Amino acid sequence: MPSSDISAATARIPAAPEPPPPASAPRSTAAGPRATDEQVLSAKPVPLRRPGQWASALVLLVLFAMLVHTLLTNSRFQWGIVGTYFLNGSILHGLELTLWLTAAVMAAGYVLGIGVAAMRLSANPVLSSLSFGFVWLIRSVPLLVQLLFWYELASLYPQVSLGIPFGEAFVTFRTAHLFSGILAAFVGLTLDVAAFSSEIVRGGLLSVERGQTEAAQALGLGRLRIFRRIVLPQAMPAIVPASGNLLIGMLKATSIVSVIAVQDLLYSSQLIYNQNFEIIPLLLVATLWYVILTTLLSIGQFFVERHFARGTNRAARKGLWELFRGNVPLLGRTGTAQGDPI
Repeated sequence: MPSSDISAATARIPAAPEPPPPASAPRSTAAGPRATDEQVLSAKPVPLRRPGQWASALVLLVLFAMLVHTLLTNSRFQWGIVGTYFLNGSILHGLELTLWLTAAVMAAGYVLGIGVAAMRLSANPVLSSLSFGFVWLIRSVPLLVQLLFWYELASLYPQVSLGIPFGEAFVTFRTAHLFSGILAAFVGLTLDVAAFSSEIVRGGLLSVERGQTEAAQALGLGRLRIFRRIVLPQAMPAIVPASGNLLIGMLKATSIVSVIAVQDLLYSSQLIYNQNFEIIPLLLVATLWYVILTTLLSIGQFFVERHFARGTNRAARKGLWELFRGNVPLLGRTGTAQGDPI
């Protein structure tokens, strides 16, 4: 080939591209060197600025500090008198009656409520309709009205008889002597708990998939064993939290029996301040006892929930202190997710 042709062919061959810079070397731009992928992945995220949250938190902290300050500096709270009557004999007697009434009402109410829930889930239309009517009526009438009705039952039925239906009576009781204030409070509160607990139990049982019962029946298990070993353990995590709330609510609701002269914790405080006119200190005594009892019941509810939540991935398996810190970040954050149950 002539030399002129060789030079022309060589001129047409493009030059080899330059090799790219190594990955570790940052690329240069007009604004400066660009970060590598490793630098981007290892960089710490910059938190978002939330001025509104900080401003609202500051306002709430100031209000909380003002509340603490007024509790400690306002002499009209009379904390000395509160300490004097905190362990008073009359107060402790009212506290004992409050605890007894709460325990008795919850026990009897849940036994009745389980029966009402079973009737509601029954295939018998009569039982299902009657249970629905009972729940509808009790939930429609305010608790105070129920208590006053049972306390004044003698005005409607002066006598109560036991005997043959629509026939001869064998035993007769005078209602005025039978229905004292304590019995009226027990009956009224028990019926109220029965109506609400029946819905709690029914909702818990309905939360269990029907297919699990059918699978157990296919294996030849009996109905009682299916309920005790399969349905009930899975329904308890749904029943316990609502039952705990109902228990705490009933503890506080017992204070309403003071309107029918039942000497509970609140009525005992009222009897004392009607004599010495120290209204605020005696109300604080009752309030502190309710706060203490509610706190103890909440702690007990936590352990019961954790017992029935074992074997799941719930945060209820955490300790009480870790869960408390998770809900109160000012004490130090933990791995507890926001919104975990208490």
